[in-house]
Amino acid sequence: MSRIAATFARLKSEDRAALITFVEAFDPDRATSAALLAGMAARGADIIEIGMPFTDPMADGPTIQQAGRRALAGGATVAGTLGLVRDFRAGNDTVPLVLMGYLNPILSYGVARFTADAAAAGVDGLIVVDLPTEETDLMLADVRANGLDLIRLVAPTTSDARLPVVLKDSSGFVYYVSITGITGTRTASAADLARDIPRLRAATSLPIAVGFGVRTPEQAAIVARHADGAVVASALIDRMAAGLDDQGKASAALIATVLDDVTALAAAMRRERVTVLA
Repeated sequence: MSRIAATFARLKSEDRAALITFVEAFDPDRATSAALLAGMAARGADIIEIGMPFTDPMADGPTIQQAGRRALAGGATVAGTLGLVRDFRAGNDTVPLVLMGYLNPILSYGVARFTADAAAAGVDGLIVVDLPTEETDLMLADVRANGLDLIRLVAPTTSDARLPVVLKDSSGFVYYVSITGITGTRTASAADLARDIPRLRAATSLPIAVGFGVRTPEQAAIVARHADGAVVASALIDRMAAGLDDQGKASAALIATVLDDVTALAAAMRRERVTVLA
């Protein structure tokens, strides 16, 4: 059983949803992203997404675009991102890691080489934002050969007829883009989720995680009531970006503040499930 499947199975037995946090690799430098990875795992993140910086992140809003620019200026590369994973795995062999990024850097690195190196480093899953369903064969054989999960995005605009096509080769979990538009701009309401999540459950037995707009502990708790996971990205990056010093560096105190937010998110999601059970 993969780390992702094992994590969701454990959380199901505990009757709670996964907190999925996000770190942009090398934002604003390698040491900071490494500290955030380790700290998030210690503070209650059940799964961590690692953003692979790219010059043209077309699905992302200003927050992650700026994080990517800082990361690229800080020396981010695909190989460097995989190095972060290897270092994390030296101290943590349980928390799943999912690389989230775009197709061009993977093609440039070489799909077969990338998937083999990712698996060897300790990556568990991939989200390739701009990989069209009809072109999944560009990666699928290599992804499967290396035991990685290919996690697909679905949106409110994905029709009932389209859902089985998109999800056919998915594994790990389904990433539900709960809003139309770019990351970090607004969030889905409880009514939206109550309407949309059952439609997705009818199309897949995979866990469903909700992202693209979950920012606060209160919003994460609402997601925990309806879905199997909540993805929090832009809010954590905004917290860090607001506290960078004049040289664009993150202090130990700033990293601790971001990790305090992770603790609050994890606690809110756990309280919500307890409330629902009661």
